[in-house]
Amino acid sequence: MRINKYMSESGACSRRVADQWIEAGRVRINGQIATLGSQVNPGDEVLLDDQPLGKRRRTVYIALNKPRGITSTTAQDVAGNIVAYVNYAERIFPIGRLDKDSEGLILLTNDGDIVNKILRVENNHEKEYVVTVDRPITNAFLAGMASGVRILGRMTNPCVVTREGPNTFRIVLTQGLNRQIRRMCEAFNYRVRKLQRVRIMHIELGDLPYGRWRELTSSERKQLLAPAGNELSKVE
Repeated sequence: MRINKYMSESGACSRRVADQWIEAGRVRINGQIATLGSQVNPGDEVLLDDQPLGKRRRTVYIALNKPRGITSTTAQDVAGNIVAYVNYAERIFPIGRLDKDSEGLILLTNDGDIVNKILRVENNHEKEYVVTVDRPITNAFLAGMASGVRILGRMTNPCVVTREGPNTFRIVLTQGLNRQIRRMCEAFNYRVRKLQRVRIMHIELGDLPYGRWRELTSSERKQLLAPAGNELSKVE
């Protein structure tokens, strides 16, 4: 088995991240530094940062109500990284990202292979946010946000935007451009004061307390993995 596939099946990371760690010299097979083409045979000892990679006991899917100031990265040298914050008993990593200055729903897993499959179809997934800006919103602002905004050299996709209060609106995106909502607001001379993600696909933040996490229900897991399975069947 190729080393990156072995690492993803162990739950350590996705294959893409495994390749990065291998290139950085962090992985050893039987004491030898692994390369991207290395193979793992039964009985081989595989170490990541001098720690053994074992077989995954079970797949884990976690919903976290991420606080502001926590960074969606597995890099242990980053203060406030999400993995250290959750402090789960085994290696997990985030599915997608949520800006450091944003809060709300983010998913984490130890299922390395499934991450890339989910991300491949991520642009078709609805993600819902509640946003508070620095001054009263207008009908023109809501209409402009909904119809598409030019940021990063391209137009954003049309989306659903509704008023929640004088300075607050709800927006449903099917894109994941870098700091998309903040950049869209800035195009209309608004500044985001609070940005909270409240839903990813069918998974809702609900009443999950700020800074706490829970494991997904069996129904949530099944629906989450269904699009990934469909995408996988197209390329196998």
